[in-house]
Amino acid sequence: MNETIAITANTSWYVYNFRKNTILALLENNYKVVIISPFDEYAEKLTDLGVKHIHINIDSNGMNPIKDILTFMSFLRIFKKEKVNLILNFTPKNNIYSTLAGKINKVKVINNIAGLGRVFIDNSILTKLVKVLYKLSQKHADFIFFQNNEDMEVFVKNNLVKKDYFEVIPGSGVDLKRFKYSHKNEKNNGKIKFLLMSRLLWDKGIKQYVEAAKECKLRYGDQVDFYLMGFIKDNKNYVDINQISAWENDGYIKYLGSSDNVEKIISDKDCMVLPSFYREGVPKSLLEAGAMGKPIITTNNVGCREVVDDEQNGYLCEPKSTESLTNAIIKFIELCDEKKLIMGINSRKKIEQSFDEKIILQKYMSKIEDIINGMG
Repeated sequence: MNETIAITANTSWYVYNFRKNTILALLENNYKVVIISPFDEYAEKLTDLGVKHIHINIDSNGMNPIKDILTFMSFLRIFKKEKVNLILNFTPKNNIYSTLAGKINKVKVINNIAGLGRVFIDNSILTKLVKVLYKLSQKHADFIFFQNNEDMEVFVKNNLVKKDYFEVIPGSGVDLKRFKYSHKNEKNNGKIKFLLMSRLLWDKGIKQYVEAAKECKLRYGDQVDFYLMGFIKDNKNYVDINQISAWENDGYIKYLGSSDNVEKIISDKDCMVLPSFYREGVPKSLLEAGAMGKPIITTNNVGCREVVDDEQNGYLCEPKSTESLTNAIIKFIELCDEKKLIMGINSRKKIEQSFDEKIILQKYMSKIEDIINGMG
């Protein structure tokens, strides 16, 4: 077997951190793999896996039509030159422009809709434009994987997807061998540690998290610590580093930067918090924390609620509500150690049953084989 499969995304960081095991599974099945993504420090890590990396310019947050046309033309050129047989697209603009380029080059395409992000929060002109682009492109996809039912329903309702050419899968899954159960509350000397780990977009509920941290620090003092982890971009949608420094100086949170060894960061925390009102797929941080046996506090929001059974392995709070989030955090703080332990065990069980990465890999490999063999 020597078919060439291209994996495209808007950052090499994403491909390495979210799709590394997909790459390894493809290589084990004797596919040639080409990664098409903007060059960053993770590009070399990808080539070390045994794949070819090709740089492409993608303005992931902008709506400059000239830049997007150039991206589209780059996809056209790369697919033709590399003689690609099948494309696996991840992240929004890749799902659109790579699909259209694949259609022109007569290349099969599988897309992954991992949340609809900021653009579907409001019914703006931008939302209408994106819906048009999705409608133009997604009918040319040979198959689409959605990460939650609500996103799938949006596409079906707006006639953005072909009937019977899609399936809902449990997010991007989590590697249960890497993210092992870890209950280490006893090492915290009675202190309760909370962690918010994500891209530091305002829409992830960062402001609400810090406000809740402030209220809880005033109430419980040094009994509680609140940690913030994730990378920042020079973009108005992201929290500014100066703002984070100010919060740190006030004693509300501790900023941990970003890390490739997130399991070490999660291991000594007691609870993962994500008060997101962003249109998520299924947040990776919640899956990873759940796999490690951590209770979760998150919003009753698309993509987030899938990971939490309220009061069983965590709590659901209302989006954009500091009061609701604070109340959920206080409820967790006031739980006895035994109930916290049971919540963590329930988290691990839920991830094992519904979000094991093996489930996603099996579905992908089966669909890839069917499409390449002309059966799907």
